[in-house]
Amino acid sequence: MKKKLLTLLLAAAMVLSLVACGEKKPAPGKDATATEPVVILHTNDVHGAIENYAKVAALADKYEAEGAYVLVLDAGDFSQGSSYVSLSEGATAIELMNMVGYDAVALGNHEFDYGFEALKKNMESAQFPVLAANVKYNGELAFDDAAVFTTPGGTKIGVFGLDTPETATKAHPGKIAGVTFASGEEMYQIAQDMATMLREDEGCNYVICIGHLGIDDETATTANRSIDLLNKVTGIDVFIDGHSHSTEEEIVEKTNADRKVGETILTSTGTKLENIGVVTIKDSAITTECVATEGIEIPADSEIAARAAAIIAEVDAEYGTVFAKTEVTLNGEKAPGNRTEETNLGDLITDALVWKATQEGEAVDAAITNGGGIRATIEAGDITKKDINTVLPFGNTLSIIKITGSELLEVLEASTFCTPEAIGGFPQVSGIEFTVDTTKAYDAGEEYPGTTYFAPKSINRVTIQSVGGKDFDPAATYTIATNDFMASGGDTYYRFVNATANYDLGIAMDEVVMQYITEVLGGTVTADKYGEATGRITVVS
Repeated sequence: MKKKLLTLLLAAAMVLSLVACGEKKPAPGKDATATEPVVILHTNDVHGAIENYAKVAALADKYEAEGAYVLVLDAGDFSQGSSYVSLSEGATAIELMNMVGYDAVALGNHEFDYGFEALKKNMESAQFPVLAANVKYNGELAFDDAAVFTTPGGTKIGVFGLDTPETATKAHPGKIAGVTFASGEEMYQIAQDMATMLREDEGCNYVICIGHLGIDDETATTANRSIDLLNKVTGIDVFIDGHSHSTEEEIVEKTNADRKVGETILTSTGTKLENIGVVTIKDSAITTECVATEGIEIPADSEIAARAAAIIAEVDAEYGTVFAKTEVTLNGEKAPGNRTEETNLGDLITDALVWKATQEGEAVDAAITNGGGIRATIEAGDITKKDINTVLPFGNTLSIIKITGSELLEVLEASTFCTPEAIGGFPQVSGIEFTVDTTKAYDAGEEYPGTTYFAPKSINRVTIQSVGGKDFDPAATYTIATNDFMASGGDTYYRFVNATANYDLGIAMDEVVMQYITEVLGGTVTADKYGEATGRITVVS
């Protein structure tokens, strides 16, 4: 296996040497003379909560002032989640992470949202190694795989990174052509090779994996979760997890009270920087905890806090203007919400897609959008452009496909395979009425090519009552409004790639929704029309 190993040596009065990135001085706040104990601060799934980065730096400063050697790591999904990072395609997140002094990061699936080329360009400004041992581009390692950090006392800490194989379809397939994500047994072997290489070849005393894998049941079928990997791989002391937004309590439920899988401690901090993880290595013992950011004080002269505030103010000035209002809260939650059942926000968005497609001269029967693409709740009250952009941050566009009724049935069966467990592909719909019977097991067939999802061998959970106001006909051809991500086979929608017609209208979804609210709803989302879900989807449990 090709190695792209970064060796980082920290010692008194010495600069930080990054073999693959050129020489760089210690980042602001780094104490090059720190001695043991070792403290590893870690974050994951920050998703644009940039106002809290100053608290990460403040906590790092606190431990360094107490004499600890501090590393700051992130397990991915820092480039998307709010307008404060998505409008810059993640550049503002990288800027602030540089200021904090992150030592290494793993990539999450959302780092690929803007395309591979945009990601590579964005990471050129990163003053830390980007670790993704299972990600290749055209057969070659796309980023670095591992880094070694040596304390002044001689303790060596090896870190390697992994990204979820689900990125192959959770990112826009058309924007990441040539990028592959090793999964299953291949990923296990890569992880084992990394752990062995770091410990035996590099002489590391401790091995840490920053892995964006998660513990979601949705991923259990393909065994690509962190808990699946750790049942097969040895030699990892701590696995810092991301992707599933898991709290320590949820990890305990999946593992046990000491949060170990085999010999490895599994840890994660939730999301949105509500917590900062702390791994302490002292006297050969490893302890972990999560510190709530709410209680961390930021110094009055914090340059990081000032820069974050400036970014927030700039975005709010441009996107913060109120253009409409809603009488009800529009449900943008994951579960219970857009990944498990019909929601009023899902109804609103798909109604908007049907309306806009019709305006453009398309004779559509229905609309489908993936629940995983709906990223935030809109509370009752004023609605700003920023609110809509936060709900729909990916820049997806309105697309049209034509498929048969039998293909539509297959898509709905595949996209609810684990319902009532959450799944990003869960279909929010307009113009379709269907039922999912979760008392029946999903009959998995062959794996869809290039994905981590399986086609149904038979249809036994989903029945469609109507499409476009007419009784469902498996032999009919239906015209469906959707988004370009799904039209390219994203999530569980591989079958859309083979549609008899598949074209992009090039109209941004967030603009479509804003136009629908102003032009069709008169600027007010009413309780009468969208107070609750309207019964398009029935989930039998």
